[in-house]
Amino acid sequence: MMTRRRLIPMLLVVGLTISTLSAPSQGRAQVTAFKQAVAEAASQDADIAAFYRGQGFTGIWTEDSEEHRTRRAALITALRGAASHGLPTARYDHLTLQAKLANARTARDQGLVEVEMTRVFLKYARDVQTGALIPSQIDSGIVREVPSRNRTETLSGFVQAQPASYLRGLAPRTMEYNALMKQKLALEALARNGGWGPVVKSSKLEPGQTGNAVVQLRNRLMKMGYLRRSNAQAFDVTMRAAVQQFQTDHGLEADGVAGPGTLKEINKGIAKRLQSVVVAMERERWFNTDRGDRHILVNLPDFTAKVIDDGRITFQTRSVIGAGSSDRKTPEFSDVMEFMVINPSWYVPRSIVTKEYLPAMQRNAGAASHLIITDRNGRQINRGSVNFNNYNARNFPYSMRQPPSRGNALGLVKFMFPNKYNIYLHDTPAKKLFSREVRAFSHGCVRLNDPFDFAYTLLAKQTDDPEGLFQSKLRGGKEVRVILEQPVPVHIIYRTAFTDARGEVNYRRDIYGRDALIWGALQKAGVALSGVQG
Repeated sequence: MMTRRRLIPMLLVVGLTISTLSAPSQGRAQVTAFKQAVAEAASQDADIAAFYRGQGFTGIWTEDSEEHRTRRAALITALRGAASHGLPTARYDHLTLQAKLANARTARDQGLVEVEMTRVFLKYARDVQTGALIPSQIDSGIVREVPSRNRTETLSGFVQAQPASYLRGLAPRTMEYNALMKQKLALEALARNGGWGPVVKSSKLEPGQTGNAVVQLRNRLMKMGYLRRSNAQAFDVTMRAAVQQFQTDHGLEADGVAGPGTLKEINKGIAKRLQSVVVAMERERWFNTDRGDRHILVNLPDFTAKVIDDGRITFQTRSVIGAGSSDRKTPEFSDVMEFMVINPSWYVPRSIVTKEYLPAMQRNAGAASHLIITDRNGRQINRGSVNFNNYNARNFPYSMRQPPSRGNALGLVKFMFPNKYNIYLHDTPAKKLFSREVRAFSHGCVRLNDPFDFAYTLLAKQTDDPEGLFQSKLRGGKEVRVILEQPVPVHIIYRTAFTDARGEVNYRRDIYGRDALIWGALQKAGVALSGVQG
C-alpha cells in the first residue's frame, strides 16, 4: 500500500513555495482538483477561460518552481508600486492577494488563487496600459478611442517574457509619461516636507515694491524652484524674471507683474498641481498608441497647435478653440489630415444657421447678407422670395454658404481631417483674438494664428517650394483642394499638465472643467494623493 505524505501548507508569496504530494495517485488527484478549480473559477471570464483552456488548465503562478516564483514576485512588486502611477490601488489589493496565497492549503485552494492572480494581473495590466477609467463615461466631449489590448494576448505575452521587464513595459513608454511620474513623486515629496509655504496675501505686486507680501512671493517662488535662495526684500529684476518664467510655464502673459491672475496661479496648492499631473497620466494612458513619426498635436488648454517630427516640435502656433458653452467645446479625438482647401467657402453648420442666422433673418430678411442661401441642390435662393417667419429650427429647408474671400469665416485656408464631429483647423479674419491669454471663442473648430506657415510646413514634405505652391493657388482666388501626399495624424488632446521643450512640467487652467470630472472619477475609483495638505 502506498504511503501518503500530508499536504503541507507553505507561504506562497514573493519567492516562497507551495505544498506538494509525493504519492503518484494523490499527485494525480491533486492535479485533477487543481485543474477543476481553475476551470470553475475561470469560467466566469471568457478571456481567462480561453487562456487556461489553451494551457490545459495548468497554472502559471502557483507551482513550486523558480519560473512561477519569479512571476509571483514580479506581480506583487508591480502592485505595490501601483500608487506611483496614480492608480486605484484597492482594485489590486496585494495584501489580500498575498494572504490568499499564504492560506492556499489544498489543491482546490491553489486553483482558485491561481485564477485570482490572473484576474488581478489583467486588471492591473489594463489600467496601467490604457487607463483606469473609460473616458466616454466621464464627459461627452472626450471621444478618444482608447487602444485596449487583447487580454488573452497580454497573458500569453507575459508567460513568454521576463516577468518584471514585461510588467514595467506595460505603462506608456513615452518621455511625457516618465516626466509626469517624476513630477508626481517630486510634488509628493515636497508636500511631505511642508509644501510651498504660506500663500501670497496681495492682489497685485510689481517691480519696485517692498513689504511682507513681496517676501511671501519671494519665499514661494524659491520653494517652487523659480528663485535661488535669497534675502532680497524688494521686487527686483531677479524676482521679475522669476515671475515671467512662472507666467510662461503657466500659460499667462509674461509681463513680470504678479497681478490677480498670476497670484491666483502662484497660490494654488500642491494638491491642485498633483491632481493635474495624475489626470494627465491617466490621459496619457488613454493615448498609449503610435502617434505617427510626423503628427499634429493640438492641446486645447494650452491654445496651441504643433507639428511634431520624430519627437521634436518643428512648428508651433497659437490657436483659438471652442468656447466654453456646452455646444461649442472642442472634442478630444484623433484622425488623419488628408488635404487642405485654399480659398475655402464656409458651409455654415446647420446648428449655426438655425440658432443664430434664422432668428436674425426673421427680424430682418437682409441680415447676414454676406452669406448665400441655397436649396438642397446647391442653387442660390433669392432672399426676397422667402418668408423666414414661416420656418423654425426643425423645418428650415435651406443651407447657407459664404464664398471665398479675405473676410470668409474660415479665412484663406482650412486643413481637413474628415470626421463626424465636423472639426477642422483653419485660418480666420479675427486676428485680434490671438493676443488674448484665454482663447476659447470658436464654435468648436480650431483657428490658427499662422495658417500660411502651418501650410508651408505641411507642404515641405512634397515640394521644394512649399510657399510658392501655396501662394500660386491662393492668388488664383478660386477654391482649390491640395492633397497631402503623406497624410498626417491629428491628435486633439486636453492637458493641464504637460512638459515643454526643456522637459519642464507646465500647467494650464482647466478651461472646460474636464480634468475636474476626471479627478472626481479617479477619486471615486480609489485614487488618493500621498501626504498632501496644500
